[in-house]
Amino acid sequence: MDRELNLNRAETFSFINPWIRYFLFFFSFLFWVFSLLIVAMGVYAKVQKATDTVRDTFLIDPAVILMVVGVVMFFITFCGCIGALRENIRLLKIFSLSLTLVFLTQLAIAVLGFFYSDQTRDALGKFVKKAIVHYRDDLDLQNLMDYIQKEFTCCGWNNYTDWSWNLYFNCTHGNPSTERCGVPYSCCTPVPGEAVINTMCGFGVQTQNYLEATKSVYAVGCADQAVQWIESHLLLVGTLALGFALPQIAGIVLSQILISQIQSEISSMM
Repeated sequence: MDRELNLNRAETFSFINPWIRYFLFFFSFLFWVFSLLIVAMGVYAKVQKATDTVRDTFLIDPAVILMVVGVVMFFITFCGCIGALRENIRLLKIFSLSLTLVFLTQLAIAVLGFFYSDQTRDALGKFVKKAIVHYRDDLDLQNLMDYIQKEFTCCGWNNYTDWSWNLYFNCTHGNPSTERCGVPYSCCTPVPGEAVINTMCGFGVQTQNYLEATKSVYAVGCADQAVQWIESHLLLVGTLALGFALPQIAGIVLSQILISQIQSEISSMM
C-alpha cells in the first residue's frame, strides 16, 4: 500500500511551479496587449497625418517611435507568453536575453547620461534643433514641442531666439514669412482670464531683448528648465525609473526560475 502511494506521489510530482508559470504568462500577456495598443496608436497617428513627413524627421517622428517601441515589446512579450504557456525553453531564453539586453541598454544610457552630462545635453540639443527646424512639417512633432514648452514653461532649447532655426520663424531680413521673428504660441505666458488662446502672441518676440521678451513669453530655454525640473522632482524621477526597472527584473528572474524548473523536470524523466 505504501509503495503504491509513493508511486502515485512520484507520478504527480512536478518540478515546475504552476504559480510561477502562470504568473509569468499573465505578466507577459498584459504587456503583450499593451504593446499592441502602442503599435495601433502609432499606426493610427501615422495614417491620420494630413501630409507625409520629411525623411529627415523620420527618426524623431513620435508615430514612428511608438511603432518601433511597440513592435520590440510585442516580440519580447510574445516569447514570454508562449514560452511560459508551452514550457518552451528556447522561447523563454529569448525572452530573458531580450529583457536583459533592454535593461542593460537603459542602465548604460542612464549611467552615461549622468557621467557625460555635457555630451548628453548636446545630443538632446541636436534632437530638439531638428524638431524646431521641422516644426511645421510634422503635426505630431509640432504637438509634442508645444506640449513640452507649455508644461516646462520654456521656449526653444537655449532660449526663445532658437526659433530662428525654423524656416517660418527665421529672423533674417529676407524671410517673407508672416511669422518672421516670432515664436509659437506655446512659448507665450498665459493671460489670466483669457478664454480664447491668442495664437499670434509670439509675433515679433525675437526682435526684443531678454527683459522685454519675458513680459510676454517664456524666454528661458527648455534645457535649463528640464534640469531644474529633474532636480526638484528627484523622488518622482526615481519612482518612474524604479517602475520601469522592476517589471523587467521580475521578468528576467521569473523566466530564469522557470527555465531551471523545466530543465529539472526534463532531467527527472530521463
